[in-house]
Amino acid sequence: MNKNIGLQHILELNLALICISTSGALGRYIDMPVPITIGLRACLGGIFIFIFCKWKGFNFKVAGEDRRMIFLGGILMALHWITYFYSLKLSNVAIGMLSLFTYPVITAFLEPLLLKTKFQKMHLLLGALVLFGIYFLVPDFNFENDYSKAIGLGVFSATCYALRNIIMKSKVNKYNGSIMMFYQLLIITICLSPFFLFLDTSGILPQFPANLTLALVTTAIGHTLFLYSFKHFSTTSVSIISSAQPIYGIIIGMILLKEYPSMNAIIGGSLILLSVVLESMRSLKK
Repeated sequence: MNKNIGLQHILELNLALICISTSGALGRYIDMPVPITIGLRACLGGIFIFIFCKWKGFNFKVAGEDRRMIFLGGILMALHWITYFYSLKLSNVAIGMLSLFTYPVITAFLEPLLLKTKFQKMHLLLGALVLFGIYFLVPDFNFENDYSKAIGLGVFSATCYALRNIIMKSKVNKYNGSIMMFYQLLIITICLSPFFLFLDTSGILPQFPANLTLALVTTAIGHTLFLYSFKHFSTTSVSIISSAQPIYGIIIGMILLKEYPSMNAIIGGSLILLSVVLESMRSLKK
């Protein structure tokens, strides 16, 4: 690969991670029911991506045998976003993002089960390292505690995200990343539209700029660029570079919300990120 082209792809992936990392601060800032926030995010993001796809002349046709997997990817994406935002509401940017970032190690456990590859004993050690990191994040393992609930929701969100990425990885060479993202956002919008009938929607207009930023920067630009990265990097390489994502998110939270991570969060987050880097480097060497 040409060095300049390779550097361009690395910069594009980091831009994607920075854009996606704004979700932490925005998720904390936007004061609306989570299903309304996510539904509006998906609807506006879908409009942006639809206009982009039309402008670029992309083909929207999806083969019948792939529709079920893309639909499932959309459902998993909805569950990932909703539980992640609830995690943010119950804690802070650092806890929400670091608990979510267990997804690379969860992926390492799920891939052998779903793709019927050989399970590796090293993953048990890495899994233990992640659990040790979570131990530092949670001040009290009691589900009466909001931080405990936030960690549980964050890990569930990470599992949904890992499953979605495994499914989408098999489709990125067949379909344009923007097209796949559009259909997933369409599915999320349809599934969450009933919530607009009975949940409080009074905050939509006052907080429209924040919702617009979430839809355009975080969703349309960030997630589309992230899907494109799978064409140029292996899942392992993406995991290594993605280790910067929670760091970006925490810095954005510090700047915009004045939220500073505790020492326990720094220690726990470091252990979780260490497990990601170790697994990624090990897989890359192999």
